[in-house]
Amino acid sequence: MSEAISLRQLKPGQKAVVVKVGTAGELGRRMRDMGLVPGTSLEVIGRAPLKDPVAIKLRGYNLTLRNNEADYITVRLED
Repeated sequence: MSEAISLRQLKPGQKAVVVKVGTAGELGRRMRDMGLVPGTSLEVIGRAPLKDPVAIKLRGYNLTLRNNEADYITVRLED
C-alpha cells in the first residue's frame, strides 16, 4: 500500500483516493460539498504553467483547486 501524500504532490495523469480532508469550517464544508470526501477516487488532469492551480477529475466532473487548498487533502496513490 502506498503512503499518504498531499494532493499537491500528484502529477498529471496520476490517480489517487482521498484519505482525509484536513480542514474544518467553511473551507472544509465547501470541499465536502464538492465531493472531496474519504474514499473518493480522483485523477489529476492538468496543472497551470506555474503549477497552480491543479485540475482534477472526480465523480464525473472537473474541479480546479489552488495549491494551498490542495495541501489540506491527503490522498493515497491507486495501484
